Order: sequence, then structure tokens, then C-alpha cells
Amino acid sequence: MHIKKIEFLGSKILYKGWSVLEEYKLSYTRQDGSKDNQIREIYDSGDGAAVLLYNTQSRKIILIRQFRLAALLNGHPDGFIIECCAGMLDQQEPEVVIIREIEEETGYKVTSVNKIYEAFATPGAHKEKIHFYVAEYDESMHFGKGGGLQSEQEEIEVLEFRFEDLPQLLQNGTIIDAKTIILLQWALLNLL
Repeated sequence: MHIKKIEFLGSKILYKGWSVLEEYKLSYTRQDGSKDNQIREIYDSGDGAAVLLYNTQSRKIILIRQFRLAALLNGHPDGFIIECCAGMLDQQEPEVVIIREIEEETGYKVTSVNKIYEAFATPGAHKEKIHFYVAEYDESMHFGKGGGLQSEQEEIEVLEFRFEDLPQLLQNGTIIDAKTIILLQWALLNLL
């Protein structure tokens, strides 16, 4: 219905590297019938998948800590963020990617994940859609130390937290990553 309000006038790539920055020109028809010509710059680094690993027997979750330059540049004291396991899709199926990321980042081998949401990360300027999953783990699935892939320049610390720690992690600002906040809110509603 609303697509009739948009007429694309052109686009051009401004930058192409790890992500692509593209400028779009469009005509937007307002509710009163008037038209605005708009220019928007949109980043595209691809879609991603994220997962919350939880263990109902030990009542724990697994999160990871890794360096994020954008956080450091925006005022975080050291840039090391606690977050859920996640990865970029690179044109692959989200479920396949997230199962592989779990192995690489945490050292656990899960055979199935459950999709709970899809959401746009920052739709005002970025095309990324995140596929959210949850997966149960136990110690029998632990096969290695995790830590990510050196070939992807990853150095990841694997952390476990108790279910009862979740409210405090959110309230005291320990968790500042949006995808992780979303998954921990799911946990508060479904695991506690």
C-alpha cells in the first residue's frame, strides 16, 4: 500500500569495502499529496543471525566478549562488549550460519536452533536484518575452547552467566549490545 508513495529516481555507490554505502534519490508522496525529493545514504553489510545459548539444567546462558571498534569510537571505555554469539550471513541460510558461529565462537556443537524473531537493526540508515535464535546446550555438546577464527581476526572470550544474573546484567548497563538485550528480554520472559 505505502510503496505507491515512493518513486526511485536513482542510486549510486559511494563506497564499497567491507560494507557498501549507497546513495538513493527518491520522490516521496506525502499524505496531503505533496512530494518531497529525498536523498538517503544506506549501508549494506548484509544480514546477520544471533543466538542465545541456554542450559535449563544448570540454569546458565553463554555470552561472549569481543572487541568492537565502533563502541570504542563512541565512548565505550575499552571497546570490549559482552554480547550473544552472532555472525553475518554472507548469502547463506541463517540457521546454517548460526550453528557454525556457535561452534567457532563458543566451542559448543548444537544440532538445532529455534528461530524466535526477525528484526531490522537500524532501518534509518542500514539494510541489515537480524535473525534471532535460541538454542539449548549442555556440557555433552562442549568440544573445544571456542574463541572465534584467527582468519577472521576474532579473539573471543566465552562467558557463562546464571539465569538469576540476567536482570542485573540488563539494569546495570553490563549489556549494551542491542541484539543481546533483545535475546535477554526473551530469556526473562521465557526462562525465569
